[in-house]
Amino acid sequence: MLRFRSLGSGSSGNATVVEASDGLRVRRLLVDCGFGIRQLATRLGTAGLRIDEIDAIFITHEHSDHIGCVQAVALRHRIPVWMSAGTYAAMGSPDLDGLLHEAHDMAAIDLGALSLRPFTVPHDAREPLQLHCSDGAHHLGILTDLGHASNHVLEQLQGCHALLLEANHDPELLAASGYPAFLKRRIGGGHGHLANHAAAGILQAVRHAGLNRVVAAHLSAQNNEPLLAQAALAEALGWPVQAVDVASASLGTDWITVTATH
Repeated sequence: MLRFRSLGSGSSGNATVVEASDGLRVRRLLVDCGFGIRQLATRLGTAGLRIDEIDAIFITHEHSDHIGCVQAVALRHRIPVWMSAGTYAAMGSPDLDGLLHEAHDMAAIDLGALSLRPFTVPHDAREPLQLHCSDGAHHLGILTDLGHASNHVLEQLQGCHALLLEANHDPELLAASGYPAFLKRRIGGGHGHLANHAAAGILQAVRHAGLNRVVAAHLSAQNNEPLLAQAALAEALGWPVQAVDVASASLGTDWITVTATH
């Protein structure tokens, strides 16, 4: 069984739990750790978990809304952490007391019941990675924090049954916002964040009969609206608008089980 739950997704903090079970053992991965340690514990508690039930942490890139309390959590609970060498250097090479594992593009990570395949993405970070997660039968793609989808990105999402997919902004709302011009250029650029229509284009490129759950993630509080994101992604899939889930900044999502059929 493979399931996941966003603990919160947005510029104020990001974290997602991915859980796999093979009937004998359960493995839980925390993807990003972008909250303070007390808030992380609270959000995990809402999901029915404790921090010491997390088996591993994967950090996608060094931006503050993704690294949060990772050093404190890892050291306090002796949890191994995977990230790229570039991400680690960009974080200032913090002391992780032997818990650090270096992640590489396309180099599989075996966590027992859970298998990970990191892949590079175009984003304004040192060496960002996103993830393909699997229990062997079910496949989840996690894709946030990128400015556009390269062919490499699209290849890694083929065959996924569920996607946690960035739909950061609506271009018109971004253009009309009070953000300074440099920030608008950064967000809307090729190494910034995905607009709703860009996320929809990704879905059109990777959709297949087995893709049955899509969660819009990393929505901007100022430059997007959940209904706009849902409508764009639903149209790309030919789904009803309400069939597309949204990960909120404050609540994340409920647990979502990844299935191979509709």
